[in-house]
Amino acid sequence: MGELYKRYTQFVFLISMKYLKDEESSKDSVMQIFEKLFSDLLNHKVDNFKSWLYMVTRNHCLMQLRKSQVNLRNRVEYKKDTEDFMEIDLNSHLKEKETEENKIETVQDAVNQLNKEQKECVNLFYLQGKSYQETAELTSYSIKNVKSYIQNGKRNLKNILTKAGISAIILFIIFIL
Repeated sequence: MGELYKRYTQFVFLISMKYLKDEESSKDSVMQIFEKLFSDLLNHKVDNFKSWLYMVTRNHCLMQLRKSQVNLRNRVEYKKDTEDFMEIDLNSHLKEKETEENKIETVQDAVNQLNKEQKECVNLFYLQGKSYQETAELTSYSIKNVKSYIQNGKRNLKNILTKAGISAIILFIIFIL
């Protein structure tokens, strides 16, 4: 083994450099490959040692590259996850609250832009939680008209909010909650 080490160290190092492009990693690979050769030579019948050693070295380097890519990908995903979950700005919860309040104000402004019947029915049905029947009794509109005013009011609100740059999902969340 000593003779093989002397003869092929440079060969393995150069192949490792070709793939890994890092001197320290290539030196480590040379040591790892020659350590592994003891057991590999016992398990394999080798007819052409140099080409076999080339393949062993190449495979070892490719595995090293694959491991480093996986590690890099994991680090990037971990960093992304921690940035998503960690609070970077101590006042971010205040900013989120202000943004939410601004959206609610915009929704209230949009409701105020509806015509009288739609505004009245939307307020009673969604904001006060009244049923169609209760809304009809309080407004003296027929149930059919109440449903129509609510449906048209929702559509108009969606259009107004879309123009204001607020997602219709916000409208849905506000009405549900």
